[in-house]
Parts: sequence; C-alpha cells; structure tokens
Amino acid sequence: MLNEEKTSVTEIIFYIIIILLVFSVAQHLNVVVSGSMEPVFSRGDIVAVEKTNFFGIHEFDPNTVQVGDIVVYNAKWYDQPVIHRVIDIKQFNGTTYYMIKGDHNNVPDPYWVTGDQITQRVLTINGAPVVIPSVGYVNLWFRGL
Repeated sequence: MLNEEKTSVTEIIFYIIIILLVFSVAQHLNVVVSGSMEPVFSRGDIVAVEKTNFFGIHEFDPNTVQVGDIVVYNAKWYDQPVIHRVIDIKQFNGTTYYMIKGDHNNVPDPYWVTGDQITQRVLTINGAPVVIPSVGYVNLWFRGL
C-alpha cells in the first residue's frame, strides 16, 4: 500500500513538472500573423522568443537591443504585438528610440519605438532566428486570423 502511495505522489509531481515545462515553453513561442518578415519567416510560422519580463524574470534588457535584432513590440499603430527588425537606434533627450521595419515592407513602421514598448526579442542561433515553419496555421485558424 505504501509503494502505491509513493507511486501516485511521484506521478502527480511528474505531471506537474510536465505541465509547468509545457506552459513555460508555450510562453516563449509566438505565431507570425503576417508576411511582413518574409523571407526570414512567414505567416503561420512560430518563432521562439525571450521576454523582458517572464513572471519577474528579466530574460533580456530592451536597452541591449541592437540594429538587426528582431523584436516584438506593442505598436501604437496596430492593436496586436508586432514582430519586426530594428533598423536604426537614436537618442533623443536622453531616451533611446528604435526605428523598426518588416523585412518585406517598403517603409519602416510609422512611429519610433521606446524600450518600454519592446516586450520580446526573437531568439537566434548563429544569427538565424529560431523558427518552426507553418505549425502556427492551426492557431491562426482558431483565432480567425
């Protein structure tokens, strides 16, 4: 009887760990909703990200963002987070501003972005973004996008 109780407790702990691991991984994946970053990634792809604040853990500081980084930010001109590349950085009156543009777009995004607006940065390996192709289409379908 004691062994059965130990096995049950062990199984419960194992399932809790699996759920927490899946939740953590899911929080670090974003579905791409447009083709503005083609050919780097496309609509329906999933990109891996690091967050400025993951339940109090600061995985990266938005002030360390560099030209060429692909970031996710809260745009003033769009009601969803935007995933685009930083193309320029300027200082104005002691504040850092980022000019951001989709690789496939002809013009930069309409407004300079502050570090406070940047919430995530796309993870890279040897300079290439971590992308899972096309898997996000199911998510887009469920969201009606």
